[in-house]
Amino acid sequence: MPLFEYHAKTYDGQTTKGVIEAFSEIAVVEILAKKNLLPISIKVKKEKSAFLENFNFLNKVGPKDLVLFSRQLAVMKSANLPLVQALRILEKQTINQRLKLAIVEIADEVDGGARLSQAMSNYPNIFSDFFISVIKSGETSGRLDEVLNYLADQQEKDYDLMSKIKGAMIYPAFIVVGLLAVGVIMMIFVVPKLTGILQETGGQLPTSTKMLIGLSGFLVHYWWTILIALVLMIGGSRFYIRTSRGSILFDILKIKIPIFGKLLQHIYLVRFTRSLSTLLAGGVSLVEALKVTSDIVGNAVYRDLIDRTVREVQDGNPVSGVFMRSPEVPVMISHMMSVGEQTGHLDTVLERLTSFYAREIDNLVTNLVSLIEPLIMVVLGVAVGVMVAAIIMPMYNMASSF
Repeated sequence: MPLFEYHAKTYDGQTTKGVIEAFSEIAVVEILAKKNLLPISIKVKKEKSAFLENFNFLNKVGPKDLVLFSRQLAVMKSANLPLVQALRILEKQTINQRLKLAIVEIADEVDGGARLSQAMSNYPNIFSDFFISVIKSGETSGRLDEVLNYLADQQEKDYDLMSKIKGAMIYPAFIVVGLLAVGVIMMIFVVPKLTGILQETGGQLPTSTKMLIGLSGFLVHYWWTILIALVLMIGGSRFYIRTSRGSILFDILKIKIPIFGKLLQHIYLVRFTRSLSTLLAGGVSLVEALKVTSDIVGNAVYRDLIDRTVREVQDGNPVSGVFMRSPEVPVMISHMMSVGEQTGHLDTVLERLTSFYAREIDNLVTNLVSLIEPLIMVVLGVAVGVMVAAIIMPMYNMASSF
């Protein structure tokens, strides 16, 4: 459906503007009438070209954008600023155009009588079920400003955690990519010139040198087959992962792989404990909070675990039962959840578990980086040593034969 920009007046004479998605101008007039607005002008919003649509990912709403949105809205709501006015101010301050357009339409919906959570639910690609559920709980309990502050705090913690992990992985990733690039350049441009001289001598070449010449020749003449194979392999893997069976197998593999598996397990557990703690503190029921958390955790193994927990809780069983029987969940988590449930302070216990495992993730990332750096140097040294030996050995044999 096309987008329409409008200018309208309220019945008390105030002017407002916004953007509405509708089939026609008549539909826009009907929507404005339901909001008690009198249209002044309506025109079709200029659409992006098809070429620019291919680059929509450059304007995606990232975690940092949502953190800023949540924090600023929480501050203004705590200062007793009317919600619509706060949204209008955020609209002017927001840089991300996609989020800016969403805020404009959300402000219009709220101004027309809709609840904030209801207006946000029209943008599932921007605001997650978790985000909307927390907002809804604040509206129901009449503590929207408190919930917004709590939501902003939790999002900032989650953003900081993921930023630390990504930042720690930049250096090793840069070294690996650089190593591969230098290796390919040497094999295509440098090695053929050196090995050409060795082949002209007609002497017996060592096995390592023959292998190096064969690999270099393959890269020079059949590089396109490697590109095709990579495209087919990546495309096939992505297609298989999108299937239900492939998604489950890939998620199982992620938590089973050496070294990184434990780190990923801790990340999924922190997502679970932090999200569930936030929802419970916001007044969401346990069953509803578990259902929302199931979609947030991001791994099929833990999603199935939470879904089974929902059924257990609905049958009147304790929330920690399934967790205690699962090998993917540390014993400390299941037992502390049991204690929290018995004492009626499950949200507080989950918050402490989140703090503990967040520190564990920091330690794991630090140790992982410390392990990867010398490992890369060893691999680099072996690769360079093999390449140099494959070229130097036949030269040494030639020199000793004279």
